[in-house]
Amino acid sequence: MDEIAPGLLHWTAFHEGIGTDVHSHFHVPSATLFDPLEPPEGLHGLPRDPERIVMSNRHHWRHIPRFRDEFGIPVLCHEAGLDDLPEGVEGYAWGDELAPGVTAHEVGVLCPEETALEIGDALLFADSIVRGRGGQLAFVPDGLLGDDPQAIRDGLRARFRALADEVDFDVLLMAHGAPLASGGRDALRAFARARNGSGTT
Repeated sequence: MDEIAPGLLHWTAFHEGIGTDVHSHFHVPSATLFDPLEPPEGLHGLPRDPERIVMSNRHHWRHIPRFRDEFGIPVLCHEAGLDDLPEGVEGYAWGDELAPGVTAHEVGVLCPEETALEIGDALLFADSIVRGRGGQLAFVPDGLLGDDPQAIRDGLRARFRALADEVDFDVLLMAHGAPLASGGRDALRAFARARNGSGTT
């Protein structure tokens, strides 16, 4: 578990369901977990007990039941994804402040509930942007982008440009990729403007 910015923790763990490592985060000041798999240190390895879990999209159920049951805490997902989740998950809307220092921003495009989460000086993405070969920012492979991958990429680039203009952040976080601990806003803006290649991993 690494502190990539003051009070912002990141760890990598193997996701058996998809057969690869994924990334999870904990914001210490607000005691908020994001898309968590259990860290190597265990459920009680965090510096304080979590008070809520926030999902960046409906697909990141991961080890949420372990944390929810152990700590008796609420789980939040954008309201557009609730139909595919167990009863009791709470909905949020874009623009909502989900915890002190944590705000939900619209991505959509890839799936209706795809959300970017502003966490202090960081912006976290679900599946709409990943780290590809050589650690470069990338889109997921075309087979995961629906019937018209180019239209999805164009729509996501438009949202990335808007977010880079509207949200003041430096750290770029991804559920599927190691974080950029600095320069994240410029990196996102540059990626959104790039037009060469498919951007697949």
